[in-house]
Amino acid sequence: MSQLSGLNCYQPTCSMDALKARARLYQTIRDFFDKRDVMEVETPIISQAGVTDVHLASVRALRCIEGKERLQYLQTSPEFAMKRLLASGSGSIYQICKVFRDDEHGRKHNSEFTMLEWYRPEFDLKDLMHETADLLQSCLRHRFDDIRPMILSYKHAFQDRLEINPLQASLQQLKNTAQRVGLTLDLGDDRLAYMDLLFSHFVEPSLGFDTPVFLTDFPPEMASLAKVRIDEDGEQVAARFELYIEGLELANAYDELLDAQTLRQRFDADNLERKHQGLPQMPLDEYLLAALPNMPACSGIALGIDRLLMIATRQMRIDQVIAFPATIA
Repeated sequence: MSQLSGLNCYQPTCSMDALKARARLYQTIRDFFDKRDVMEVETPIISQAGVTDVHLASVRALRCIEGKERLQYLQTSPEFAMKRLLASGSGSIYQICKVFRDDEHGRKHNSEFTMLEWYRPEFDLKDLMHETADLLQSCLRHRFDDIRPMILSYKHAFQDRLEINPLQASLQQLKNTAQRVGLTLDLGDDRLAYMDLLFSHFVEPSLGFDTPVFLTDFPPEMASLAKVRIDEDGEQVAARFELYIEGLELANAYDELLDAQTLRQRFDADNLERKHQGLPQMPLDEYLLAALPNMPACSGIALGIDRLLMIATRQMRIDQVIAFPATIA
């Protein structure tokens, strides 16, 4: 006998209008890239390697391959597989796909969500910003007459709101700033965690209300799979940007790292930190590391389609734009 109660327990959390808006958005995105000769691709959502990032948790899955049970992982992004295609000569590519991040739920999060990811050989980050702005204009023209995002560095956004330079601040200075603004959470000696705490509470919520914002030049510790460069003040920064509209992070872009040895060192450092924090260590994607030396210079970006739909339809919760969130899937 069913344990479910209520006459409408089977129905989606979003409206039929939201489902139609999603279908229109997919068509707009595909038309946009078709006109620019960017090829749509499809790659597996399950892999033998998971993400090493300490702040992301891969969803684990057991499956049998040739009669042997193997622990594998649902993708947090199609990035690794798409880079293998780039290294094989695909040229410019994009993908609309499901991605998974374990135990991420809330107003802006669902552990299964939809991502648009694309890569542009020979594009630098400025080229990618222009293309992203053009895509936003196509997708959000009913909401905004003319989308011209402003560019703001991570450092200057921090200084404007908290009067501290995050690139130079010590752990103690970040702790003192958190206490000064009333954040009493004890994060131990995790400097990046304090930086993220301050950013999420005092910087991020103010971004992108007058106009969309491209936030650039992140701390080098946040480079992930991006190159590191020197900014106009002579400080090391990660060559990446994030897109914000109305306090919501929509996209994350990199000037892609092509040095396999450096990437392996970053993966190993992540796993050491995972061990330190009592988290499972993740197998490295050796296929990606083998492909990297053959990849063309390129920039790539991942954009959350569900959040873009929230902006497009003026919704405040992600479950208002997806049919069945994790709680009722």
